[in-house]
Amino acid sequence: MHVLVTGGAGFIGSNYVRRLLDGRSDVMADRVTVLDKLTYAGNLANLAPVSGNAAFGFVQGDIADTDLVPELLHGVDAVVNFAAETHVDRSISSSTEFVTTNVLGTHNLLQAALSIGVPRFVHVSTDEVYGSIDSGSWTEEWPLAPNSPYAAAKAGADLLVRSYARTHGMNVSITRCSNNYGPYQYPEKVIPHFVTTLLQGGSIPLYGDGLNVRDWLHVDDHCRGIDLVLAKGLPGEAYNIGGGRELTNRQLTEVILESCGADWSSVRSVADRKGHDRRYSLDDGKLRALGYQPQVSFEEGLAQTVAWYRDNASWWQPLTATAA
Repeated sequence: MHVLVTGGAGFIGSNYVRRLLDGRSDVMADRVTVLDKLTYAGNLANLAPVSGNAAFGFVQGDIADTDLVPELLHGVDAVVNFAAETHVDRSISSSTEFVTTNVLGTHNLLQAALSIGVPRFVHVSTDEVYGSIDSGSWTEEWPLAPNSPYAAAKAGADLLVRSYARTHGMNVSITRCSNNYGPYQYPEKVIPHFVTTLLQGGSIPLYGDGLNVRDWLHVDDHCRGIDLVLAKGLPGEAYNIGGGRELTNRQLTEVILESCGADWSSVRSVADRKGHDRRYSLDDGKLRALGYQPQVSFEEGLAQTVAWYRDNASWWQPLTATAA
């Protein structure tokens, strides 16, 4: 199977590519091509562990490129689309790139895949398309009600994907994950930002009252869920992928402080983010019926993640220096 992974130099995409090529995946991929624009969040160093694999190929380019994408899709058996602008704070400051990549780029991929007849397509999305939920958990049938420009752009892409399955009969599935963490995550995201800041003796921010709730999913479990959807997911269907560990931001902060040998004197209170969703919670029973089960506990995963950032300062220090 020839798999095209878009956004494969980013955090989740690169973890998925490494999984396809190092024998951990049940997907029998004899060729993996990565298409990545290499924006600030894309990093070829994320793919270094598999760069010498004969089955691996890399193309720098944009999923919105109407000439390049059709050219790459010839001979491809499956597309897994990770390519997206993903940072909520950046989308609040300026949303143009989010709409361009997340909506128009996804449309270009879909249209090219339809025209060429790519057999399988998995679109990777987020729980943020559902909005915020006070109690209970979202099923895949929950109406989409995004509250940030980022989430709105991802919801737009989801609806396009669904329409191509319903209208054109494309074999397209959607995954919606909870908050990911793990190695190689760009240090603007909360866990690597907190960890790398604390490792350098800095102070970390806590939005508002710190009681916003997120469900945490290790990237390895997320990629395991994507494998299942690629193999068994039905056309036009969405599948939630959860981690099963809900924490308030205050609880998360406390655990990270302890893991890094710091205390609350390293925390500063900041004004809450605009439109900050209060709580996310996924019901992933639909995927569990296909055999999904998270295997990495939050305690184990966080300890491994902190250790990875502590041991790989050469990877993240240039990124934090650039951001500063």
